[in-house]
Amino acid sequence: MALPETLRGAQRDSKSRQPAAKPLTFFGWSDTHVPADGDGHKLLPAIDAMNRLPGRAYPKNVGGVVDIPAFVFHCGDITEWPTHQAKKTYEDLITKRLQYPSFEILGNHDEAGADGVAPAPPIMKEWFKRRYGDLSYTFDQGAIHFVCPFSRYDESLGNPAQDITAEALGFITRHLHRHYSPDLVPEKWASVPKGRPIIVATHLCFDAMTNRDAFVDALGDANVIMVLGGHYHKAKVTPYRGVSFVQLPSTKSPYPEVTAIRITSDRLTALPFDYSKNQWIDDPGKILDVEISR
Repeated sequence: MALPETLRGAQRDSKSRQPAAKPLTFFGWSDTHVPADGDGHKLLPAIDAMNRLPGRAYPKNVGGVVDIPAFVFHCGDITEWPTHQAKKTYEDLITKRLQYPSFEILGNHDEAGADGVAPAPPIMKEWFKRRYGDLSYTFDQGAIHFVCPFSRYDESLGNPAQDITAEALGFITRHLHRHYSPDLVPEKWASVPKGRPIIVATHLCFDAMTNRDAFVDALGDANVIMVLGGHYHKAKVTPYRGVSFVQLPSTKSPYPEVTAIRITSDRLTALPFDYSKNQWIDDPGKILDVEISR
């Protein structure tokens, strides 16, 4: 399995190179739901807001200004239904309009569509495998290790709240301390040192996880500083059993927001920005500001 060019600069054999613990900034969004006809106009304000955010002052209690992000992370439901038109629109927007690299995970609409009746064409899954090598993947950015599992969604349940699958939990557990490196022999895995800060991303947010205790158990004693999620179309932060769950905002929502995430040597902040009002959100239920260990 070979990873795409977009990942090759981010991943390194940890034995040959230890990244310095420099501050890391990235932006987060989710659930863009590009419609089947490929009309992407609802994504434009969010993309333009992210392009403009660098250099903007954070609120005084956070301090500093927004750095140029290393990338933007999308927590799934890229499309409303996985058509070629929807896929092309998203791909064009993240490569031609968005000014930063982009990483993604797939959501239930990307794999099974909106109505849950007919099986969805595998358009987004095939695109994703070409892009990342598989439906689940890992990458390193600076001193942070990212684990991005695919969790199959069961439309037949008729319930947006579901388990993170056993397969996804297994992927998380296996890859908290290792990642695929294209610089190594195929099918070999490079180790990630114990204590390395880790971010796990799933499409299902905390409120949608029906097996959240099993999920936290799967993290073991790893230094997981944050879990990213989407699915419920609004920003929200939930601390649970020592883990910070950060739900990313959606463009298909009455809350026009994107989230700026900054990780320093001792502090993690995730702060939504309302691009319709051109101001930072001050709702404490949407903001993460915690001390961390790197």
